[in-house]
Amino acid sequence: MLKRTPLFEKHVAAGARMVEFGGWEMPVQYSGIIDEHNAVRQSVGLFDISHMGRLMVRGPQAEEFLQHVVTCDVSAIPLGQSNYGLLCRPDGGIVDDIFIYHLPDEFLVVINASNREKDWQWLHDHTEGFDVEIVSRSDRWAMLAVQGPGAEALLIQAEESGAGSLHDLPFHGVALSSIFGYTALVARTGYTGEDGFELFFDAVHAEEIWDKLVGLGAKPCGLGARDSLRFEPCLALYGHEINDDINPYEARLGWVVKLDKGDFVGREALVAIKAAGPSRRLTGFEMVGKGVARGDYPVHTLDGEPIGVVTTGMPAPSIGRPLGIAYVPTSLSAEGSEFDILIREKPVRARAIKMPFYKPRYKK
Repeated sequence: MLKRTPLFEKHVAAGARMVEFGGWEMPVQYSGIIDEHNAVRQSVGLFDISHMGRLMVRGPQAEEFLQHVVTCDVSAIPLGQSNYGLLCRPDGGIVDDIFIYHLPDEFLVVINASNREKDWQWLHDHTEGFDVEIVSRSDRWAMLAVQGPGAEALLIQAEESGAGSLHDLPFHGVALSSIFGYTALVARTGYTGEDGFELFFDAVHAEEIWDKLVGLGAKPCGLGARDSLRFEPCLALYGHEINDDINPYEARLGWVVKLDKGDFVGREALVAIKAAGPSRRLTGFEMVGKGVARGDYPVHTLDGEPIGVVTTGMPAPSIGRPLGIAYVPTSLSAEGSEFDILIREKPVRARAIKMPFYKPRYKK
């Protein structure tokens, strides 16, 4: 049985096409992927992301525990701010990518939907020696993303009495607010390359808050647009650009690894990987020949030697041409390098280009 979010009935009633994603039955599109994509780039889109995991990490040694299991420097996250981090295996492989929100007396950790059980077990397996408690809020809370250049103005309308405090919320900031009279945790974070917010609140209010946000002009968006929106600024998706067999340096996520913060799970391996340099690297490319690269398509040298695989590929709506991301040998990762993508078993020429394809427009 696939799991469902508190908004499942709303999605079906709105005519969304539902698909399986990470064990969940989720909307892939409503009016169409391109239409929804453009709404987020130009105005404001609304995503149900309640399938993601939400864990509270609390106790006297909550910060020390998180420092031990994540790659970023948790001690450098001020109260009321958040940061991106990675959970890594002892060999440097990525268990998951996460967001950590520093709240009064506790931390909120948001994890990927497909990794909810795995991450829960992984974190608990590393609590020995730490005075810490991990509490799940995944089923109790709903989670929505309001994204796009119109997100701030729309949410200010939704704030109780039009307080307008969200205008002053900084990039990666997180604060309690009142949305349509309901208490909500609001963070200026997201996964689209646009300014936007993510809302956490009691799931019993999900349908009412969803309807009211739509009533203010937020366009419902599905997983299809979520994928194309994150693809253009080259934001990693677990199971595609990152997984247990991929380390941060080959995934171009070395900036998330703070080796000087002290010991943490995977540090020793990551020190060695950084010193040696990765043998392969995540690389953006454009199609030179005719065709569209898709995820899992093989990558070959011009001589026909298998060298890698496409992690994500599609016609990028905001750029107007087929682009892709692939793992290739580091020697072929420089801009201008050429290789072939096998499309229906036929080699089609591709050329490495600069990442990201789309410059994010976060409010900083």
